Amino acid sequence: MMQQQPLAGLNIVVTRPREQAKQLTERITQAGGQAILFPLLEVSPVLDSQSLRALIIRLHEFDLAVFISPNAVRYGMEAINAANEPLSLNQLDFPRSSPLENGADASNHTGEGYVGVSIKQYNALPTTLKVATVGQGSVRALCDYGVKNVIAPQDRFDSEALLALPELKQIAGWRVVIFRGNGGRELLGDTLKARGAKVEYATCYQRFQPLQNATMLLAANPDAITVTSSEALGYLWAMLDSMAKKRLATVPLFVTHARIAETAYQLGWSEVVPTEVGDDGLISGLIAWAQKNASNRIGNKL
Repeated sequence: MMQQQPLAGLNIVVTRPREQAKQLTERITQAGGQAILFPLLEVSPVLDSQSLRALIIRLHEFDLAVFISPNAVRYGMEAINAANEPLSLNQLDFPRSSPLENGADASNHTGEGYVGVSIKQYNALPTTLKVATVGQGSVRALCDYGVKNVIAPQDRFDSEALLALPELKQIAGWRVVIFRGNGGRELLGDTLKARGAKVEYATCYQRFQPLQNATMLLAANPDAITVTSSEALGYLWAMLDSMAKKRLATVPLFVTHARIAETAYQLGWSEVVPTEVGDDGLISGLIAWAQKNASNRIGNKL
């Protein structure tokens, strides 16, 4: 029974944006756990779509496009495809699922993908444009749009790992566009500029904090919390009063990057469990932790 449902009896909080949490919540349920959806961030298209469109129609001027996340792939590629069709960008507010309709030219130096929904999932990028991204989830997302030959790290999945690749060492004089959400780290763009590249940003989606009630989270009596963003963790901590912080800081926190773990320790979390990236990494980490601590669960709930 332990083998079939290793998370049985555990309440596990999922803090991803609602529309991106389905797979993880389903896998937790399949493993016997109770998934508690508590989004700390939500994502939507940018309000100023005209500025984005103005940049997109100049894509042929760039040497390299960098998509910093699966969300950047989704909203960026939808905007790119829309700009190459007789469609209004207002349609970006109504994403629809659709199969891959057009494959990419095999010579296209780009690549990666997933986000799952799209106006039309095909590759409208200039064929001369190289494409890079930070993680394998974004590579899969680009693949869904027919983008191939993506420059991406194979081991670590962050800006530092991307910048360490030989393809991005000698880029003086290159024109680079970075597709991203509002805000975010400046390390990637600043480093590329320091190497002689001319960098522009294409802000294609916005993150915002949904209204949440910390009392409901505490009432759910969580055994574990999963967090995939330092920004989201900061939002969670800010909504808690001192008593709630003391209680939740003892709940094991599963994080997908060392940077998030560092933030958690600084905030005062007592048990932080680093995992590999993605749903596979989180599920593997949760199961390993649950099996290791199976004999100590009783009486440890909040």
